[in-house]
Amino acid sequence: MAGRELESMTSDLSRWMGAVSDVTQAEKRAKNPPLLRKLFYKDSIESEAIEAFAAKKKLQQQRDELKTFITFSYGTKAWDELIMMEGQIRKQRAATLYKQQEKRDKFIFWSVLIITLVICSGLFGLFVYFLYVLDRS
Repeated sequence: MAGRELESMTSDLSRWMGAVSDVTQAEKRAKNPPLLRKLFYKDSIESEAIEAFAAKKKLQQQRDELKTFITFSYGTKAWDELIMMEGQIRKQRAATLYKQQEKRDKFIFWSVLIITLVICSGLFGLFVYFLYVLDRS
C-alpha cells in the first residue's frame, strides 16, 4: 500500500517538476521573446508575461506547501533529494524540449527573413527592369 502511494506521489512530483521547469522557461521567453514575436505579437508578449508571473507565484506557494509536507513526513534529507531530482529534470528538459523550441524559433526567423529578402530583391529587380524599359522608349 505504501509502495503504491510512494509511486503515485513520485509520478505526481515528476509531472509537477516538469510544470515548474516549463513555467520557468515561459518566464524566460516572456522576458526575452524572439524578434518576430516582439514585432508582430506585442499584446501576446504582455499577456504571456502576466500569465508566467501568476504561474510562478502559484508554484512558489505550492513549493512551500510541498516542502512543509515532505520535511514533516520524510525529513529534510528527503527535501534535499527532491531538489536534486528537480535540477536533473530541469536539465533534461532544457537539453531536449527547450533546445527544440529555440531551433524552431530560429528556423522561423531565418525563413521569414529569407522570404522577405527574396521578395524585396524581386521587387527591386522589377523596378529596375521597368526603369530600363521606360528609359528605352
